[in-house]
Amino acid sequence: MDLIIEYKEGLALAQLAPGPLAAQLAIYLGWVRGGVLGATLVGVAFVVPSFLMVLALAAMYLRLGGLPWMQGMFYGIGAAVIAIIGRSAYKLVKSSLARDWLLWAIFAVSAVSTAWTESEIIWLFVLSGVVALVVRQGSFRPGSAAAVFPVWLISGLHGPAASTTLATLFWYFAEAGAFVFGSGLAIVPFLYGGVVRDFQWLTERQFLDAVAVAMITPGPVVITVAFIGHLVGGPLGATLAALGVFLPCYLLVVIPAPYFRRFANNPRLKAFVDGVTAAATGAIAGAAFVLGRRAIIDLPTALIALTTLVVLLKIKRLPEPLVILLAGGVGLALRG
Repeated sequence: MDLIIEYKEGLALAQLAPGPLAAQLAIYLGWVRGGVLGATLVGVAFVVPSFLMVLALAAMYLRLGGLPWMQGMFYGIGAAVIAIIGRSAYKLVKSSLARDWLLWAIFAVSAVSTAWTESEIIWLFVLSGVVALVVRQGSFRPGSAAAVFPVWLISGLHGPAASTTLATLFWYFAEAGAFVFGSGLAIVPFLYGGVVRDFQWLTERQFLDAVAVAMITPGPVVITVAFIGHLVGGPLGATLAALGVFLPCYLLVVIPAPYFRRFANNPRLKAFVDGVTAAATGAIAGAAFVLGRRAIIDLPTALIALTTLVVLLKIKRLPEPLVILLAGGVGLALRG
């Protein structure tokens, strides 16, 4: 029974704190069993395997990205990823919104704003939590870095990255880790707004490929930041991006963990968490729409996306990486 209580406490803290939910929950459970050392070891074990896999895939992508077979695979994988994001949004809607009209309204506003602006609005997440808190608990009801680092270590799509780019890379992903709430997919619309629109580090196609790579590899979806970082600034860029996004997550679990248990069942805290979760779910749904317009470009990709969605809904325990690889094979057959 204690294990169940600890798990629920960790889940509540992970939902309350910004950052990737799965990583936060794992770090909290590590803290419960082994203190700060346990949390640190669990955090490293959770991130490093998928980080190394993504690092290898990013290096291959840089070298082989122009070859027809790789373009063909991502032609199919991109459509499958949209179906997976859509399925994830559907599952979150079922599990977190139920028949609560307030959470449905927050979800709708977040989804429409994400689809309309093609970016994630951080203050809207906080406002969603405050609205849920007030309605439920309030008074009413209804330069170049090549001089320092070897060139291969900082080289991405556009050659060696400047030191200012590397610094911006770290701080941007640290901001993403510190201010984005919800599951790993909740970070996708936030990243799209910065990586593609604001900084223009990647094209829309390359960004979708980065999300696809994270889906292929085991581990947290948010590890896509390492792939993005590698394309921008080589292996060092990948390391800075991953460190930036996971460090706030680690600190926001380890620091409040000793004090959290006394507030875990507070109804005001739960109301705020419910509002933030509804907003994050809406952002994921909006991201599926935004990315879907780029990935589903013709009848074959539409059929791949639809087939992927049906298969995942019918076969509950089918591994998503296997589905994505199969979709890549179909894309390769069509475009390779």
